[in-house]
Amino acid sequence: MAERPYDVLPGDHGNRIRVNTHGSYILRIPRLNRGTAFTHAERVELGLEGLLPERVTPLEGQLHRAYTRFLRAGSPIEKFAYLQGLRDRNTVLFYRLLSEHLDELMPIVYTPTIGEAIQEFSLWYQQVNGVFLSIDAPERIEASLRATGKSADDVDLLIVTDSEGILGIGDQGVGGILICIGKKSVYTAAAGLDPDRMVPVVLDVGTNNLSLLNDDLYLGLRHARVRGERYDAFVADFVAAAQKVFPHAMVHWEDFGADNAHRILETYRDEICTFNDDVQGTAAVVAAAIMAGVSANGERLRDQRFVISGAGTAGIGVADLLVDLLRQEGLSEEQARGLFWATTSRGLVTDDPTKRFRDFQRRYERSSVEVAAWDVEDPGRIGLSDVVANVHPTVLIGTSGQPGSFTEAIVTDMAAHVEHPLIFPLSNPTTLAEATPAHLLEWTQGRARIATGSPFAPVTLDGVTYDVAQANNALVFPGLGLGVAVSRATRVTDGMIAAAAQAVASLVQYRKEGQSLLPSVRDLRRVSATVAIAVARQAEADGVAETPLTDPVEQVFDRMWQPVYPELLYGKRRVAPEQD
Repeated sequence: MAERPYDVLPGDHGNRIRVNTHGSYILRIPRLNRGTAFTHAERVELGLEGLLPERVTPLEGQLHRAYTRFLRAGSPIEKFAYLQGLRDRNTVLFYRLLSEHLDELMPIVYTPTIGEAIQEFSLWYQQVNGVFLSIDAPERIEASLRATGKSADDVDLLIVTDSEGILGIGDQGVGGILICIGKKSVYTAAAGLDPDRMVPVVLDVGTNNLSLLNDDLYLGLRHARVRGERYDAFVADFVAAAQKVFPHAMVHWEDFGADNAHRILETYRDEICTFNDDVQGTAAVVAAAIMAGVSANGERLRDQRFVISGAGTAGIGVADLLVDLLRQEGLSEEQARGLFWATTSRGLVTDDPTKRFRDFQRRYERSSVEVAAWDVEDPGRIGLSDVVANVHPTVLIGTSGQPGSFTEAIVTDMAAHVEHPLIFPLSNPTTLAEATPAHLLEWTQGRARIATGSPFAPVTLDGVTYDVAQANNALVFPGLGLGVAVSRATRVTDGMIAAAAQAVASLVQYRKEGQSLLPSVRDLRRVSATVAIAVARQAEADGVAETPLTDPVEQVFDRMWQPVYPELLYGKRRVAPEQD
């Protein structure tokens, strides 16, 4: 392998770099480039004299300039484009800006703005630092992964999508690579994973999006989405190549369709270190909010009745994790699953053989004998209102993508039987939310405890201001990835997911009415460190940690990359900074 332009040296949060190149090429390498922050001594040593304006600008000055430029960008998509360009020019400055304005920039670099960027991917295309794998050329998978120039020990994380279930906008073909890049940004900003040690990957298997197939600018494969045996073989070829090239990397599956998401996770979870954020990450953050709400109510998890509206990838993932947590409270698996009622577009999931429920949904099916005794509007399709009226749930979870489906009638019915109902309209974006926090609080006279999938502003009712918890997966997946990297876990166990949820819940002390059930995204570094420590400890307890945990707190914090300009070594010499 040819000499790399730089090497990140171990220790000191990855902020010592040996520079193996010289001259203007340095300005084109985002991890090395610091633009006008290069001191005059550094410019002489690195061959940059005359290539930059004379005045040296320290990082703080560059940060002010970058933030001003960001504010002047017009629409959210223009702000996204500016930040994308900054990330591709200067790694440190981008992540410093993101970390210092995380709550403001997160909706731009990730959801919801990234959804628009994905839809416009082929039009706005510029160089993307990721790997594109084609189902029409599976023989090139290994070579494509090696083309990153990274060795077996250089990668902690592969973030992978096939783009079928992107956010709330569905099949987006090859443009889904941007969701992986967005996740990578959050991993670094929230948990300090070194951006050099992650690789975004898109599995291009075609698309069923007719607008893309008819778009002359579309950059992906121009045929229908491949399914069945050929699809499974392609995924298997990718997993095999990934294990060969990057044997220590966790594979993070992102935004796969519901059937594939569960099937792929079940196929590989006992073979490789793998994690599905839509299934397990969503489950962990929602479970954390539920545990915080149950604690605020002075109750136990085992005393709840759960209704899930929208029993897809996310909804069933939440149920599965809650079952694990209920078993920790002493219930059997059968007893735990007996506390759940799940609905789909076909109505309540039951053992009716004429209904086409998916296999992963059927483990939550209710007995036809049970529902035969219910008073329902249409016995052929038992809807959400019927379930709420007959079950009197304490927890109502919405992952249906059906806006307004938590109607006033349903919510008031639920609140008539529960003092503080836990109601979670989780569908993204806000236009798909099952209900708004303002309506939920109005209909329950302020008694509902709420978490949403999208950010909502605080609500004031009868003199009380209610901070709305956002069940943002960013509270979980960055810390989980960091914990896996620190422990060098060979698997992601159910125990590790539960530990992540419990770690997030432990950070919430409910002391006053209206308080959020979850930590703020402004506190993501602390949250991620807490999650990482818990995950690493659980990995060791479950026997899947390859790195001994002599001091988990120190090991986690030592692994967190910091967005500061690194010390540079040129050849064997340190590039000495100068005071300006």
